[in-house]
Amino acid sequence: MENQQDNDVIVGYDTYDEIAVITMNRPRYHNVQNSKMTYAMDDAFAKAVNDDNIKVIVLAGSGKHFSAGHDIGTPGRDVDQSFERKHLWYDHTNKPGGEFLYAREQEVYLGMCRRWRDIPKPTIAMVQGACVAGGLMLAWVCDLIVASDDAFFQDPVVKMGIPGVEYFAHCYEMPPRIAKEFLFLGERMPAQRAYEVGMVNRLVPRDELFEQTMAMAKRIAAMPRLGLQLTKQVINTAEDNMGKRSTMDMVFGYHHFAHVQNELVSGDKLAGFDGKAMAQSNKAQANKAQANKAQAKEQD
Repeated sequence: MENQQDNDVIVGYDTYDEIAVITMNRPRYHNVQNSKMTYAMDDAFAKAVNDDNIKVIVLAGSGKHFSAGHDIGTPGRDVDQSFERKHLWYDHTNKPGGEFLYAREQEVYLGMCRRWRDIPKPTIAMVQGACVAGGLMLAWVCDLIVASDDAFFQDPVVKMGIPGVEYFAHCYEMPPRIAKEFLFLGERMPAQRAYEVGMVNRLVPRDELFEQTMAMAKRIAAMPRLGLQLTKQVINTAEDNMGKRSTMDMVFGYHHFAHVQNELVSGDKLAGFDGKAMAQSNKAQANKAQANKAQAKEQD
């Protein structure tokens, strides 16, 4: 086993025979994604792809949660910084108005997620705790999702006036009517229901999450490399033929119209929400839903 992860590494990289485990390592902030983390993840994915000994890639999050989304409020937020870009998009930092976020998110959000979806090796998201907004994007680009029984999934950005996260795969991860409920209410979807609607492949106890994910990865790694790559390519292309890619392009435009509308109306692209305010709102909503459920149970 190779272990390169320590407290100073924002993304860990470990190998277990033919399996690479890429681990988001901002547990203090529930692995919210700033650009520094995103580019480090891309480097880790590239390392796994370029290593002929690696057959399967597992994406994980350190600490209590898989990922609570994009970084919209930590001290490490770096939306105004330039990075060496991976796609043919120009730098966003000196661009005016809506062009600022449009260019940045084409590169860092939509572009990166599409890039990772097309990795020619099987990928597995190993999800515990929160998988919220931008966290969904990371899980959804993976071919398989193994979730612990305490995991939950949520896209609460409609409260910002935004129609879902940038990598809009909602209608392909769950039936359309469930996707509407998921977005309209913005509530936490428990792992059990995510499994029932087909978003999650396996649901396991928290203390068995790593063991069972690795067991699955080992079974996949026993398959021929080219057979796995071709199978992945076939199914991804089938999804795109059903409109997945064109739907994302359409939603991305609406998403950025919403950012501009927010800025015009409130002076803030996120309608006044920062990370702390969004977390407090989500927690209050979850507590209210739990109280209503308990009250309804008592009445029965």
